[in-house]
Amino acid sequence: MRHSLPLAPQFYVTAPQTCPYLDGRAERKLFTALQGEGAEKLNNTLSRQGFRRSQNVLYRPSCADCSACLSARIRVADFQPTRTQRKMLRRNAHLKRTATSPWATEEQFALFRRYLDQRHADGGMADMDIFEFAAMIEETPVKSRVIEYRETEASPGTTRALTAVCLTDVLDDGLSMVYSFYDPDRPEDSLGTYLVLDHIEIARRAGLPYVYLGYWVPGSRKMGYKAKFGALEIYKGGRWQEIGDPASHDGETHPLSVDPIAEQVAKIQLPDSRG
Repeated sequence: MRHSLPLAPQFYVTAPQTCPYLDGRAERKLFTALQGEGAEKLNNTLSRQGFRRSQNVLYRPSCADCSACLSARIRVADFQPTRTQRKMLRRNAHLKRTATSPWATEEQFALFRRYLDQRHADGGMADMDIFEFAAMIEETPVKSRVIEYRETEASPGTTRALTAVCLTDVLDDGLSMVYSFYDPDRPEDSLGTYLVLDHIEIARRAGLPYVYLGYWVPGSRKMGYKAKFGALEIYKGGRWQEIGDPASHDGETHPLSVDPIAEQVAKIQLPDSRG
């Protein structure tokens, strides 16, 4: 018997797990598979509705009593770096950027392990091995790039040191920073912020209007840096809007702010299957 993929995406909900951002809370995700000829179009459409990609899955937080995770993106045309951010750009101007196809290397994994061990030793990815890392990088059904940043100079007979890496999806309306990691021994260089600033420049040169940053979580120290970027929008109430005062979004941790799963799915706009 011949089996075919369903015409419309099927949505599922994960079992609750400990929230990595807010103490004492549980996270739950709404997700769908990303596969087949329509993967690119589905990724574009759902990314504009607050979804994120992880390998061949698109997901969006759908917690039972909290809606604090808000998808964030920067409007490239309106972005102006602050004085501090301009200083970060100058400090890292010596780094050489190279964009490659999504292919994992041992050098990338070594940097990834150092980053996790020093920055996120208690996170959900802490036990990831090289095979899981390769899957994260390489299992993509959409247009993705691995963007590496290296020192411009190296000692004679050696390769320029790999300083930072970002797995980036190329959407029809912007760049989506899927996952980034960098040298944890250089906190003074603010490499995480620099990667965002450089992606804004890449998008500007490519004529793409947005850089998608993933989720911003009010009250989470880990995510606080995202609110420091100008021209920042969040996806809230079914539409993109200016972030405004970050403190004004603290009420999203209230259980009454959450719609039932069936209502959430019913409101999702799917790509036109014609043509």
